Amino acid sequence: MPKLPAILICALALTVGACGPNTATRATTGAAAGALVAGPIGAVAGAAIGGSGAVHIK
Repeated sequence: MPKLPAILICALALTVGACGPNTATRATTGAAAGALVAGPIGAVAGAAIGGSGAVHIK
């Protein structure tokens, strides 16, 4: 996969992973976005990033 589309897909996954009013919702949306991008490993990574609160969208 070329670099630019891969970077855009990862950025989209991080953005969606930060959606939600609380930690549980952010972890859930992060897991769903990660699963779409990278399968089971992406789901775990998305849940970790979303649930950690490292990324916030206001």
